[in-house]
Amino acid sequence: MPKSLRNPLKRLATERVELADAVDPDNEPAALTEIYRGTDPAVDIVAVHGLNGDAFRTFTSQTSGRCWLDDADMLPKDLPNCRVLTFSYPATVANVLGKTSSDRILQHAQTLVAELVADRELEDATQRPIIFVCHSLGGIIVKRALVYSASRTAQRIEHLRSIFVSTYGILFLATPHDGTDKAKVASFARKLVDSCMPNKLVDTSPQLVEALATGSEVLQEITDNFTPLMKRFCLYFFWEQNKTDLVTTYDYVVDQSSAAPILDNTDRAGLPYDHRSICRFTSRTAPGYRIVIAALRRYARDSPSVVSQRWFDEGCMMQALRTTEARELQYSWQPAFPGKAV
Repeated sequence: MPKSLRNPLKRLATERVELADAVDPDNEPAALTEIYRGTDPAVDIVAVHGLNGDAFRTFTSQTSGRCWLDDADMLPKDLPNCRVLTFSYPATVANVLGKTSSDRILQHAQTLVAELVADRELEDATQRPIIFVCHSLGGIIVKRALVYSASRTAQRIEHLRSIFVSTYGILFLATPHDGTDKAKVASFARKLVDSCMPNKLVDTSPQLVEALATGSEVLQEITDNFTPLMKRFCLYFFWEQNKTDLVTTYDYVVDQSSAAPILDNTDRAGLPYDHRSICRFTSRTAPGYRIVIAALRRYARDSPSVVSQRWFDEGCMMQALRTTEARELQYSWQPAFPGKAV
């Protein structure tokens, strides 16, 4: 690229970050946005931000102004035959972990599924493999979305199940999977709120603690429902290796045990960043970038044949289910005839 174009492009990228910082996430509508499309894409990569995050700012370096998901010299260069989308949703603490946190997480998850289904139907790509890239609580939204999608087997809504069938891999970047301890979850949320400063937050400490008294149970329920589905996906857990500036102290927002549970057939790696920067790579040579890209390339390479077989199996299963339903309906309408006396 000519040197004369570099500064203006960098300035535009920086302005995009500053504009995203100025947006009130509480008023931000849910939306799915395509930010990169390769020629004849073979896989959809869907990025989901976390608490108080933004669809672009979360994945954009504050120093270089580059979003690694759509920068021509980063992900598009390494995976030219992919399509990259970002999912945006209202992400304040109140909107994700409020007093009715289970309902709100479910609402975001349902919207994510509906947006993806609609987008992929209009693209004639309902069976294209999906790889999710999740930061922090964005991973909880994705887990809940996949649980919801997997349960949609009724004939009129089985199109919603396509997201579950097509999902091949998930990269979790500092996602809090451990929701069993209320004190730990409350501590995590308090640290997460502090890590988001100086961005505008509307929650007070007492409200936050009250909300998370049930919030821990919500996180645990989502994890319990997701666990039986895990064998279907390739999972990569990443944890933060640097402590985050929390105004009055430095600490890990999501500790290693919560971000990267030790499970069979899953990958784990630490990245030398704090909670804010763990998904903001400055360049191709940034620490950890090659680990993430290598995983995405591997998933993109292996997913088409696996997902294709899943869709064949899905067709057989749904046909058998519809046949069973028809038979049961037929039996339910048959009149009962009294038996003959012997």
